[in-house]
Amino acid sequence: MKGTRVRKAYTPSVGELEAFCSCARAGTTTGAARDLGLTQSAVSRSIATLEDRLGVALFLRARQRLSLSAAGRAFLAEAEDLLTRLDAAATGVMAFAGQAAVLRMAVLPSFGRSWLIPRLGAFAATTPGVGFDVAARLAPVDFETAPFDLAIQRSQHRSAGAHHLHLLDEDMVAVAAPALIRGGPLPDGDLLALPLLQQSTRPGLWPDWFRAAGIDPRRSLRGARFDHFDMVVDAAIAGLGVGLVPEIIAATALRDGRLRQASTRRLETGQAYTLIYPDRSADRPDVARFRDWLSAEIAGIWA
Repeated sequence: MKGTRVRKAYTPSVGELEAFCSCARAGTTTGAARDLGLTQSAVSRSIATLEDRLGVALFLRARQRLSLSAAGRAFLAEAEDLLTRLDAAATGVMAFAGQAAVLRMAVLPSFGRSWLIPRLGAFAATTPGVGFDVAARLAPVDFETAPFDLAIQRSQHRSAGAHHLHLLDEDMVAVAAPALIRGGPLPDGDLLALPLLQQSTRPGLWPDWFRAAGIDPRRSLRGARFDHFDMVVDAAIAGLGVGLVPEIIAATALRDGRLRQASTRRLETGQAYTLIYPDRSADRPDVARFRDWLSAEIAGIWA
């Protein structure tokens, strides 16, 4: 059948990999057997079968001690990585036990931390039995290869063949701690005299801001750098400088007074927050409920 993966004769079993890695650590089949809870003969058979599969000696044997051969040393790191990833995959699936459905979503990191996750409890309360698997993603999602049911990203990440729902235009606002701008919003020229917090994955934002104001932007790239917008928000709250961030990311801190707008202007980036989901998710009731809930939450932000 097309797409069915057939195990090759040379592909090791999990038991063989475990025996190999344990022997590499213990140095004897007896020690490996003790670690694995098996008999010494079972471990020896696994090693012999594995070496026969691969057609290469993985260990050098001397006085009942095992030391890795050159091939064994090359194979060990890969084998340990495979077992670690298999264990992680198994425990990841086990976390969803008892759930009727799981929404696997890829989300822009700062949007997820600052806006979405604090609100997921409200959605969960209205949709019992639905679990969440939330991953941070800056790069576009390939729904053909990635296991996600949906993504919340910018419109530039639109995927061919996927459904797209516009959520909110991305408007950037300059924000700072109240103590840094005691007199209120500042003229753009005065902003240049303050530390300007940089977002390292989008370094062109401050230059775009000052170019739009007709000001030479060369001095705008000086300042502490941070990977994500939520880090910039935290740095601004801490008084480290002025941040230029999406208004939705700063909305809570602006509303509760931890931040104030450092300028009356906004910068429209031409991008928008977008819900993206493949055809396979389109008819799922839990995805439809999440889509409707998300749209209503976004619509109520500025109400």
